[in-house]
Amino acid sequence: MVARVEELVRAHADCFVRSCYPGHLTGSAWITSADGERALLVHHRKLDKWLQPGGHADGQTDIAEVALREAQEETGLTDLQLADPTPLDVDVHLIPARGADPEHEHHDIRFHFIAANGATPIVSDESHAVRWFTEAELFAATQEESVLRLWRKARLAATR
Repeated sequence: MVARVEELVRAHADCFVRSCYPGHLTGSAWITSADGERALLVHHRKLDKWLQPGGHADGQTDIAEVALREAQEETGLTDLQLADPTPLDVDVHLIPARGADPEHEHHDIRFHFIAANGATPIVSDESHAVRWFTEAELFAATQEESVLRLWRKARLAATR
């Protein structure tokens, strides 16, 4: 996945804007509770899936800032701390054609953020719902490997 992102960046100077095809960079936030026992997901309105918050860079080149902006917009949480400036995960996934937008790839750089104790999320217009998940609830709610991989990587990072 990292090699695919590097290839996109080398080949497309406009990779930070959504009009770049065959794909463009996006940033996502894996948000966990302070104790690491819960993760926050949004039920994405367009894709109809439980996913981590994230979205388009829209020209911004600091992808960690993109991930933070999207997390704040999609969850209403403003007190999020970046756990590590190194990305937690990198994923390239296909986005189906929708309206005038052709099928394309999101080259997603994912960062781990920690929410303040007692943080209560708010549903945005982009989602049907937003909620905290324990490990058992997460694995029952989704089979999306890229989401489950984020859980596993965050847990592994916490043990280091």
